[in-house]
Amino acid sequence: MWDERYADKDYAYGKQPNSFLAEQYRVMPKGKILSLAEGEGRNAVFLAKQGYSVTAVDGSAVGLEKASILAAENGVEIELIHADLAEFEIRRGTWDGIISIFCPLPTELRSRVYKSAVQGLKTGGVFLLEAYTPEQLQHGTGGGKSIDSMTTKESILSDLEGLNFNYLKEVERDVIEGKYHTGKGAVIQVIATKQG
Repeated sequence: MWDERYADKDYAYGKQPNSFLAEQYRVMPKGKILSLAEGEGRNAVFLAKQGYSVTAVDGSAVGLEKASILAAENGVEIELIHADLAEFEIRRGTWDGIISIFCPLPTELRSRVYKSAVQGLKTGGVFLLEAYTPEQLQHGTGGGKSIDSMTTKESILSDLEGLNFNYLKEVERDVIEGKYHTGKGAVIQVIATKQG
């Protein structure tokens, strides 16, 4: 499905970074950032332009090829890993920051991946997330139709146990990101830090 979505010459979610990430990226220590389900590279390229060393993981080879092109257009390098998040190993104590921007995983897998992410952060590392909540189904402006791939505050608190929440908020905002995220969206936004 994702290869098909990314096959179009246009960028499905645009070339600009997610606005929450663009506003908040400075909370992450300079260093190594892991982007989960990066897609076509918009967020990874943005972070690389800010001086971060970025590794982008995605299950779509088509999306990652476009990420490579976008990185070249912007004169930056990002490490691209083609992998299913169900099988990708997030190495312990490796990352200064991990981002998850609209990463629509089923509940059980999301829980497993996020718990691994907690282990994968270095002390002082930051997890930054924006995701659709189940209320998004009323808007129909992106995120598909499966409530199982949407995120709640309760699930985040459970999945990211062990992190200190600097920011955790469910909000409605305009999400304008390419043709698949366009209009009023119900989202959850998270910034959480791993304490020593």
